[in-house]
Amino acid sequence: MLLFLLPLLLLLPPLPTTLSLNQEGLYLQHFKLSLDDPDSALDSWNDADSTPCNWLGVKCDDASSSSSPVVRSLDLPSANLAGPFPTVLCRLPNLTHLSLYNNSINSTLPPSLSTCQNLEHLDLSQNLLTGALPATLPDLPNLKYLDLTGNNFSGPIPDSFGRFQKLEVLSLVYNLFEGTIPPFLGDISTLKMLNLSYNPFLPGRIPAELGNLTNLEVLWLTECNLVGEIPDSLGRLKNLKDLDLAINGLTGRIPPSLSELTSVVQIELYNNSLTGKLPPGMSKLTRLRLLDASMNQLSGPIPDELCRLPLESLNLYENNFEGSVPASIANSPNLYELRLFRNKLSGELPQNLGKNSPLKWLDVSSNQFTGTIPASLCEKRQMEELLMIHNEFSGGIPATLGECQSLTRIRLGHNRLSGEVPAGFWGLPRVYLMELVENELSGAISKTIAGATNLSLLIVAKNKFSGQIPEEIGWVENLMEFSGGENKFNGPLPESIVRLGQLGTLDLHSNEISGELPIGIQSWAKLNELNLASNQLSGKIPDGIGNLSVLNYLDLSGNRFSGKIPFGLQNMKLNVFNLSNNRLSGELPPLFAKEIYRSSFLGNPGLCGDLDGLCDGRAEVKSQGYLWLLRCIFILSGLVFVVGVVWFYLKYKNFKKANRTIDKSKWTLMSFHKLGFSEYEILDCLDEDNVIGSGASGKVYKVMLSSGEVVAVKKLWGGKVQECEAGDVEKGWVQDDGFEAEVETLGRIRHKNIVKLWCCCTTRDCKLLVYEYMQNGSLGDMLHSIKGGLLDWPTRFKIALDAAEGLSYLHHDCVPAIVHRDVKSNNILLDGDFGARVADFGVAKVVDVTGKGPQSMSGITGSCGYIAPEYAYTLRVNEKSDIYSFGVVILELVTGRLPVDPEFGEKDLVKWVCTALDQKGVDSVVDPKLESCYKEEVCKVLNIGLLCTSPLPINRPSMRRVVKLLQEVGTEKHPQAAKKEGKLSPYYYEDASDHGSVA
Repeated sequence: MLLFLLPLLLLLPPLPTTLSLNQEGLYLQHFKLSLDDPDSALDSWNDADSTPCNWLGVKCDDASSSSSPVVRSLDLPSANLAGPFPTVLCRLPNLTHLSLYNNSINSTLPPSLSTCQNLEHLDLSQNLLTGALPATLPDLPNLKYLDLTGNNFSGPIPDSFGRFQKLEVLSLVYNLFEGTIPPFLGDISTLKMLNLSYNPFLPGRIPAELGNLTNLEVLWLTECNLVGEIPDSLGRLKNLKDLDLAINGLTGRIPPSLSELTSVVQIELYNNSLTGKLPPGMSKLTRLRLLDASMNQLSGPIPDELCRLPLESLNLYENNFEGSVPASIANSPNLYELRLFRNKLSGELPQNLGKNSPLKWLDVSSNQFTGTIPASLCEKRQMEELLMIHNEFSGGIPATLGECQSLTRIRLGHNRLSGEVPAGFWGLPRVYLMELVENELSGAISKTIAGATNLSLLIVAKNKFSGQIPEEIGWVENLMEFSGGENKFNGPLPESIVRLGQLGTLDLHSNEISGELPIGIQSWAKLNELNLASNQLSGKIPDGIGNLSVLNYLDLSGNRFSGKIPFGLQNMKLNVFNLSNNRLSGELPPLFAKEIYRSSFLGNPGLCGDLDGLCDGRAEVKSQGYLWLLRCIFILSGLVFVVGVVWFYLKYKNFKKANRTIDKSKWTLMSFHKLGFSEYEILDCLDEDNVIGSGASGKVYKVMLSSGEVVAVKKLWGGKVQECEAGDVEKGWVQDDGFEAEVETLGRIRHKNIVKLWCCCTTRDCKLLVYEYMQNGSLGDMLHSIKGGLLDWPTRFKIALDAAEGLSYLHHDCVPAIVHRDVKSNNILLDGDFGARVADFGVAKVVDVTGKGPQSMSGITGSCGYIAPEYAYTLRVNEKSDIYSFGVVILELVTGRLPVDPEFGEKDLVKWVCTALDQKGVDSVVDPKLESCYKEEVCKVLNIGLLCTSPLPINRPSMRRVVKLLQEVGTEKHPQAAKKEGKLSPYYYEDASDHGSVA
């Protein structure tokens, strides 16, 4: 035996001498030395053991011929190991299981892998392998499981792959394979799972030979560029449980032979061009739980026999189905999801729908349904989403829905509903979206709305609602949009409405609201749109409206406002501005004395300015000398005022300094790095002169320390006003949750692309965060201002890669992982060299460490234009939400455009880019300031941005993958952009795939 092992040892590089470790341990030591291990995952692999059986990832069995244990399994997922595939592992004679899932194994897969003769399970998914698949892989006689998902393999699938002897699982998802799906895969008679999804195959048909795989249980060919008809031969797959042919170019009818798949559990055919009717004989599919044939061109009635199956999820939306919904569908005992939107269905819904089934999601929007809403929809108390917009439903909202505590999303707009809304309906505690727009509903908003603690979007415009808006509206603290225009609301706005600190849109135009605007509207720090046009509001326009820094839509026209125009309005960046037809008077502020603003001020008889139509009596001024005298008085008064302000400032500064000295003991400093300054040096510099930014979470100050170093100080504000101590310069707003999240997150992480938190200073009522100072501010300010010309393409690409690496660190390297939840260009800061740092972790959340899936948030958090579709509609948040937001940032860098722009109409940046690409080509979306010599690289990054903003979360790559894709663009190693990420959970039958509804 020793004579046999000696030549093998001579072939290995020298290792540290050991007298105890056996031969298999020496092989694994060689494996360890051949790879980079930056996280020291293999530290437990040392020479102190006689065998490697206690090492991380190693499992042994007792050998049959000796007492010495032998290595059977090596399992090292997500260990961040890097380097070429270590062929030394094939010298382990009894190795049957090898998994290196989600590492950075690179280069090509060597043909010598075929020497692992006993290997049964090989998982190299989510790595960096490139080149062609080794034609020798089928020479592994015992191989049953082969998963190479998420690499960069290219070329065609080798002809030899038809020779596998025992292979049961073949997964080649999300690579760069070329050619077409080969027919010889039908020769692997032992296959139970075949998954080739998300590969850029050439257009080709589904090989009829796949019908020979009679043991097949899972067939996934999602987004494989398939064309032509579905072959009848697939009906021979009697053991098939999951058939997924979605997102292809399949045409023709659904073959009747699919009704012979008597074991099938789910069928997904969505997003093709299939035509005709659903095939007869589907009643034989007695195990079918999910059918998704949405987004095709299917027609005819929905077969009654389909409704007799044990369906849990039925998705037939965006087709041409017509006729009525079979009454028998209400008898399906397991049905929890029914989506039929965007068809031509008519008639009434079965009145006992939901009585016998645990309905959770019902979407019948954009059809021609009539009649009343079934009162039994929430009989089982599980209804979560009720979407019925754009139909002709009539009658009232059933009182039973007012008791449906499980509801989270309601859209009943654009129907003919009438009568008063049940009181309990207004106060449903879990609802975050309530849309009742364009009906004939009447009555008042009930005071029970105080119980709607999760409500974010209240859209009730174009109805006949009346009465006063109740004071209880101020208790709905998560409210982001209140649209109630074109109703009959009257009386004053409730004083409590200023408590809605999350409010982004307030639209109550064309009502009968009277009185003055409530005091304290400056608390609407996130308000983007204020439309109170065509009411009976009076009094002065509050000066505080000029402090709404993110407001870009202001319409107060058609009211009875009087007095002068607040001078602070000049500081705002308004896209829509209308104060016409009021009773305003006095001189126009200088910046508004321009022709483009003329229509904004018409109909105010007392308003004067150098514009046609304003202050027509101005010509009656009798004496220029009189005007000269007034100007002199004004100038003299101004000089006196300036002198007084300077004197007051000096006195106040001395007073403030003295006051700080008294209160120094009240401050507590918590540092996260070695500091060269004290909290008192910070406090002395919190003057308004040093303010460099103000947003929804607080003010930011630039502080120059005595050492010459510069830091940025954020003073948080939050839900209620509290006076800061220690001589602070203003009354701040304290947000405990944001502060705790920021400190907890930034205090424990270290990365070059995450903004550094030096320390935090706190008193009982005031909280300060001290960061490293970023000379070039935020990416959003830089990109969308006149400074945008400084950002050439190499700089923009560097920013994208830096930010991606920062987010990748949060998602993959933090334990537990962290979801930022507010990724946007304004939260990416730039240093003097335009290096990017991810900042603002006030709403960051730790990912569910139980692995049970996405977490549900209590309300929508994020910024308009950046919120992922599934987050906005389901409140389910995970890393994929951040990836969508980062994709929007990439599109900003490529296009130079804002994420939301009036030019886009109802679209956001993502939809605008997709539409423009289809209609006008890539040149129409690329920022014209970018040099044409970078066009190829810009297009590749654009593709990555579109990949990140895929509507389906499963199609978005991980942030680690995004970093790799960007690095490939930068080094030009892999010119082909990757397609989309595939499914990674083969036997997934418990829940239907959520393809979402944006109806």
